[in-house]
Amino acid sequence: MKKDIHPDYHMIDVKMTDGTIIQMKSTWGAEGDTLALDIDPTAHPAWNGGSSKLLDTGGRVSKFKSKYEGFGF
Repeated sequence: MKKDIHPDYHMIDVKMTDGTIIQMKSTWGAEGDTLALDIDPTAHPAWNGGSSKLLDTGGRVSKFKSKYEGFGF
């Protein structure tokens, strides 16, 4: 392998949406940085078998429901 072309692989803190912090190795940021996740595997239905649901706060579903509320949807 060529020398000095690979990114630094170091420990970072990953903050999950529920506030827990996990340490893992990454090429993101610098040693000791904290990466805050918007959606993590414990909260996303695609990764946990659909047991939890994402809340749509003011998103497309809410707009659709408010727009077509009187039509029986």
